[in-house]
Formats: sequence, structure tokens, C-alpha cells
Amino acid sequence: MSAPDVPGSKETPAPELKPLSLSAIHHRLFRAYGPQHWWPADSPFEVMVGAILTQNTNWRNVEAAIASLQAAGMLDGSRIASCDEARLGELIRTSGFFNQKAVSLKAFCRFYLDHGGAAGLKRLDDPRRALLALNGIGPETADSMLLYALGMPVFVIDAYTKRIFARLGLTRPEASYHQLQEFFEEHLPMDAGLFNEYHALIVEHAKQHCRVKPLCAECPLLDRCPTGQTSA
Repeated sequence: MSAPDVPGSKETPAPELKPLSLSAIHHRLFRAYGPQHWWPADSPFEVMVGAILTQNTNWRNVEAAIASLQAAGMLDGSRIASCDEARLGELIRTSGFFNQKAVSLKAFCRFYLDHGGAAGLKRLDDPRRALLALNGIGPETADSMLLYALGMPVFVIDAYTKRIFARLGLTRPEASYHQLQEFFEEHLPMDAGLFNEYHALIVEHAKQHCRVKPLCAECPLLDRCPTGQTSA
């Protein structure tokens, strides 16, 4: 029998989740790492700013950039929207690609204010499409905003998700963002709290065990991971 096509393909069905279902994986990861309390922020607006800043960098650098904005009294939509790009770039320098991110932040803040803040964005007919139309906001950033700031049931896909589930043999490395997202959303309850915790646990698992060079010996999924069993 030929291998199934990538998840979500219209030509062939997504692969069966055997012997380890997505829900079972979530339970295993939760037992291993506990609740993650994501997203670490004081407001929906701060979550959205962090989602832009975290592109192509680590969270420690984002925290430093957010602290810089706070210290300058600039963690505010109207102040960012009216701020000079050069000054804004200096304030968020630690996040990397700071000139590009300054442009994206200003554009987002104008959009955020024009639509009445987080509550207004949630009332849009298609907030995801509206976010994707903005400079510098791609699917992962938009979906992080929808899930973590607006509490909408959207599963966020990132490089960690692609790596882990390809190694588990449930998806293919070449699967697209949309295909992977469809795969998770079709096989899990549409619940924002579940998606929030699951994605955070995926990130933690990738950091602790399923790295680029994996540490398989103590992995909580080792007994069900053909890649880990081969390399162990």
C-alpha cells in the first residue's frame, strides 16, 4: 500500500492516527511538562506585539524588547503608531530585524486602533484575513494573535510542530502550514484552551527533547516514535 498523502490533502485522506492519537500525545506531553501558562503577557495587546517581535528570534530577546518598550512608556498602540521608526527600531533592537519589525508594529498598531482594539478585531467577519493583509504578518503570527490574544480556536503551526509530528510518522516534512493546521483541527475538539496548551507543550517538548539533534533517551514519546527508536 502506498503511503498516504500529506495531511489535509484533497486527493487522499489524512493518515490514520494510529497507534498514538493526537489527544494521547497531548496527555503524554502534559504529564511530562505540566501546564505552560502561555502566552506570558499582561494584556491582549502585549500578546500581539510579542507575536510580531518573536519572529525569527527567541523569547528571551522578545522579553528584553518588551521591557524596553515598557521602560520608555511605549507599550501602547497610539504611541507606537505615532513613533518615529528609527526610535522604535532602537527600542526593539534585541528582537532582531528591528527595522522591519518597527514598520510592521506601526502598521499593526494603526490597524488595531482603527478597529477598536482586541474586542473590535474579534468582531470582524474574518480577523485572520485582515491580519494577513498587514505588512510583516504571516500565518503563524496571525494565528498566535487569534489564539493567545483573542481566545479563538485556531491551532498554531510552527517549525517545532512540523519537526515533532514528522518524526512521529503522523505527518510529512513537506506538508504545508494549511495542511498541518487542518490536520490538527480535524482531529481535535475545537477548543481554544486545548489548542493553547497543546501548542505550548509542543514548544517545550522541542526545547527539551525533540531538538534539531534530538535527545531521545528520556523522551516521553520515545516508545511511539519510529525516528527516536531508530536513533536510540
